[in-house]
Amino acid sequence: MASASSTSARSLFADSKMRLADRVQVNVNNVASLARHIIKGSKSSEIIMHSARNFALQEHALDNSEANLKKLQLLHIHFGYQYDSIMRSAQQIEEVKEQVRAMQR
Repeated sequence: MASASSTSARSLFADSKMRLADRVQVNVNNVASLARHIIKGSKSSEIIMHSARNFALQEHALDNSEANLKKLQLLHIHFGYQYDSIMRSAQQIEEVKEQVRAMQR
């Protein structure tokens, strides 16, 4: 009878040991899964931060482009004024040439 109870005890001990090993394995797998999720989450945060920084840089670039376009519009207007002035001067030169010819006759 003693051998039957010791065999039973050994069997229970072996079963307990196997269940404990299974639980440890499940916990290790759960920790690994948690670590993967944390790493993935931290990478997501980095990606979001990188995207936000790039967005802010693009906004600054757009503001600079808008300012440059306004400057170009002003330059276009001033070039128009200069063109008109040059055309008037050219017309006046022709008139002066005609007056000089008239004086030379």
